[in-house]
This record gives sequence, structure tokens and C-alpha cells, in this order.
Amino acid sequence: MVALSVAALLAVFLLYTSIAGGGTASVQPSQLAGKEGPVQLAGKVVDWRRQGRTLHFTLRDVAGTATVPVVYTGSVSDQFRTGRDVYLQGRLRNGVFVGEKDSLVTRCPSKYVPKEAGA
Repeated sequence: MVALSVAALLAVFLLYTSIAGGGTASVQPSQLAGKEGPVQLAGKVVDWRRQGRTLHFTLRDVAGTATVPVVYTGSVSDQFRTGRDVYLQGRLRNGVFVGEKDSLVTRCPSKYVPKEAGA
């Protein structure tokens, strides 16, 4: 009975913390203006270059034209390249999004390809 009560309290706590907030807002470059504090930025890589241990790249809205320059230091997936969708944590500083170290995640393209009609 005690174990069930503890499990129920833990489940309620986990549900509360996941819904109640404290989470990081997820935005695209066109939504960055006016955002203060840390956010999760999502977008499509337009171009990139390495400068020592720092990665400089531009992110564009997934389905739009707004862009933002990004500076990031940390681990980078082998899948990172122009045209890939990525997510990273950080904050906007003087018009440049500064990513938190090791927060960059590259979204791999889907391997699902629909069959052509009549095939």
C-alpha cells in the first residue's frame, strides 16, 4: 500500500513538472525577436563554417525565409550539414543566437518514401 502511494505521488509530481512549465520555449528564427532568457531554437541550416572549435552557421525558419546567425561550441553530429533541421538551446545576444555547449541536435531526414501511385 505504501509503495503504491509513493508511486502515485511520483507520477503526479512528474506530470505536474512536465506540464506546469519551467520548460524552455521552442521557437524558430522569425519568433526570436523580443524573447528573453534561454530558448530552444529550431530551424534549417543554410550555411556553415568552422573557426577553430567554434561553429558559425545560419538558421532559417523550417518553412519560411527569416534567418538568424548562430555561434555554437560543442559536439556536432556527423549528420550536421546544409539543409538539415537542427535544434539547440541558447539565447539571443546582439542579434546573434549563442548556443549552449553540447545542446545541438541534428534531426535526421525520414527514410520513409511513399510508393508511387500504380507501383
